[in-house]
Amino acid sequence: MVITPFAADNIREAHGWLKTENPPYATHWLRGIKEAILDLGSMPESHPLAPESDALDGTIRQRLFGRSTPWRIFFTIEETTVYILHVRHGRRDDWQG
Repeated sequence: MVITPFAADNIREAHGWLKTENPPYATHWLRGIKEAILDLGSMPESHPLAPESDALDGTIRQRLFGRSTPWRIFFTIEETTVYILHVRHGRRDDWQG
């Protein structure tokens, strides 16, 4: 499992925003997003292709996390390694790369 610097920044920024908006939820969210990412270590192929995959270079999958409007964890698989590329809230526009 490799979390790219871009994805790590996404997580830090989202957590920072959540800490100002809803501090109790921010801790819960951070724990949950980490668990969701670690979960990708087993059977990452079971998650669907991201709708943006056709427009981006490579095969990009997504793991959804959360309830009403889920967060999207974008990742790719190279041989036996899962690369976390990007994390964003589901209400944001599609990822353009």
